[in-house]
Amino acid sequence: MSAGPAVFGPTIDDQTRCIHYGSAVDIIAIKFFCCGRYYPCHLCHAETAGHPAEQWPRAQWDSRAILCGECKAEISIADYLEVTACPSCDAAFNEGCRLHSHLYFESEPRPSV
Repeated sequence: MSAGPAVFGPTIDDQTRCIHYGSAVDIIAIKFFCCGRYYPCHLCHAETAGHPAEQWPRAQWDSRAILCGECKAEISIADYLEVTACPSCDAAFNEGCRLHSHLYFESEPRPSV
């Protein structure tokens, strides 16, 4: 198994867990649109990147920007948003991460009133 891309921020193991999220299912890192670097979470980026985070535009959700900490597969944003486990190795992902998706990915357009 390859080491995979570098993951920045205060990680606590080689499966991309960090000081903020360290449960058994916290095994993804997200490549941030603003800098092209993988971080385990939005807090890691905020604390160490030195610049504000930018969301991935919906038009670029085909980009491989999710790293599985278990097998080091890079997954497209669109695929990641449709699954609860890695499509390559079937390792479970933290479903609670969906609560933070608006921090990483452009949200659905709001209907005009």
